[in-house]
Amino acid sequence: VQLQASGGGLVQPGGSLRLSCVVSGNIFNINIMGWYRQAPGKQREFLAAITRSGITNYKQSTMGRFRISVDNAKNTVYLRMNSLKPEDTAVYYCHADDRRGFTAAARSDYWGQGTQVTVSS
Repeated sequence: VQLQASGGGLVQPGGSLRLSCVVSGNIFNINIMGWYRQAPGKQREFLAAITRSGITNYKQSTMGRFRISVDNAKNTVYLRMNSLKPEDTAVYYCHADDRRGFTAAARSDYWGQGTQVTVSS
């Protein structure tokens, strides 16, 4: 399974970005896809996840500003980010796994290469 993330870049505070992640390969068992980020000097943190059926799970602090969606026909998961702040600056990673639910354990999981998001004026 391969994940290819794109859509990062430089954006001014208050701006928006949409990240995309194409999931390819042997994806038959992939059920949950999500986004994480890692800022310099900080641990990678969970942002949002979505099942193939469209059920979502968000980190509390991202609700209202970030929206995750999935296009199963394109095997692509998106993260729409609005009202961006300088503290949103980080490398954003997409993730996929075979969990049957958000609280289940994964047998296999996969990471994309990351895309840089910089929020600065």
